[in-house]
Amino acid sequence: MRWLAWAGGLVVLSLLLCGVGLSVGSTGWSPPWQAHDDPLAWQIAWDIRAPRCVGAWLAGALLALSGAIAQGLFRNPLADPYLLGSSSGAALGVALFLGLVGVSPVATGILVRMGLTGAAFVGAVLAVLLTLVLSKGVQHTLRLLLAGVVVGVVLGALTALIMLLEPDIMRAMQAFMLGTTGFLGWDSVMILWPMLLVSLLVAWGCSRALDALSLGDAAAISLGVRLGLVRVLLVGALALSTGTAVAQAGLISFVGLVAPHLVRSRVQSTQGPRLVLSALAGGILLLAADILARWVWAPLELPVGLLTAVLGGGYLLWRMHRMGVTS
Repeated sequence: MRWLAWAGGLVVLSLLLCGVGLSVGSTGWSPPWQAHDDPLAWQIAWDIRAPRCVGAWLAGALLALSGAIAQGLFRNPLADPYLLGSSSGAALGVALFLGLVGVSPVATGILVRMGLTGAAFVGAVLAVLLTLVLSKGVQHTLRLLLAGVVVGVVLGALTALIMLLEPDIMRAMQAFMLGTTGFLGWDSVMILWPMLLVSLLVAWGCSRALDALSLGDAAAISLGVRLGLVRVLLVGALALSTGTAVAQAGLISFVGLVAPHLVRSRVQSTQGPRLVLSALAGGILLLAADILARWVWAPLELPVGLLTAVLGGGYLLWRMHRMGVTS
């Protein structure tokens, strides 16, 4: 039951980070309880900082969960949430939406009312569906993997073409592709947490099948695993969790790749506990990166995706050095 102790520790750390996040704003360190007689400070903490902290944690948990699912499904420790082309599909959906609506002051009001989340989510899901069509289902993981790479490259090229034809959208696209948690509110939280719960329940239900898959397809079939059904459920959970996180926070890299690595390096467990711990670790990673993005260069704010790329890439390089891969 060692993993339960780790889970409890990660939950406590998440709560502590949320407390820190409530105290960090555009002016640096400013805890709301120090200004207990200022209703504006409490309103800022509750309406802006609190949903941002909770939303960042949920988005990180979704990305890490989808990364753990991808690594278990494809039996590849380098698999990440964007493996099936969901990131390219989300970027294309946002580019099309911005290209059609524009970024004029009039269009800004439309963007506020409608948001880009729908376009990003639809684009991500359609990209995964296109990958499934090209791979002729989920029966062959290698074919599914190759189809995802092809879809990602083609949709990425279409996104670049739209940005070339509509240069006015480049700044908005850059913000989306670097990832941002600045627009997360309570409405985003109400979207993120049910999707995390559904994805986690589906993944947990398929965790024993993932354990069997780690022995190979033949061994899994001999153990009674219905490979077709399991792969459909896992790919669905992967697409749902990734699409939801990308739609709300943009393209945030390395969280879904690094969090499962951190869990595997510390806890030896079966796939079920590993999925839960990966989600908890991913939430902590993105929340910590969001706090750093607000604090390091206050009052300016760094893109959170930039920090996750630098920190995540540095961690993987360090792990490669420790394992002797670079020697």
